[in-house]
Amino acid sequence: MTQDRVASLGFNARRSNGGVLAPLMWLAGLIATVAALTVGAILAVFTAAAVAVIALIASILVFFAGFAMRTRRKVTVQRRRDDDVIEAQKVGDTWVAYGWERPGR
Repeated sequence: MTQDRVASLGFNARRSNGGVLAPLMWLAGLIATVAALTVGAILAVFTAAAVAVIALIASILVFFAGFAMRTRRKVTVQRRRDDDVIEAQKVGDTWVAYGWERPGR
């Protein structure tokens, strides 16, 4: 009778029924698993901290950009008022402007 090669493959084929090294290999596998989980958890914490720092810096940058844009808008509006706005009064049915001169005259 020939033995089938495929029948010996699988989870049960690798299990040994005894041996001196079996408990030591199990302990080494357990230690490697715990070490891998610990390294993974530490890397996850560092990644989360890095994302939090990046989000904080980005929010500060957006705040200052908005602050600068608001300040720029106010300065532009005040500058336009100084140049373009003139004083006028309504006399009868017409408007009369005082103190307005065209540039270059």
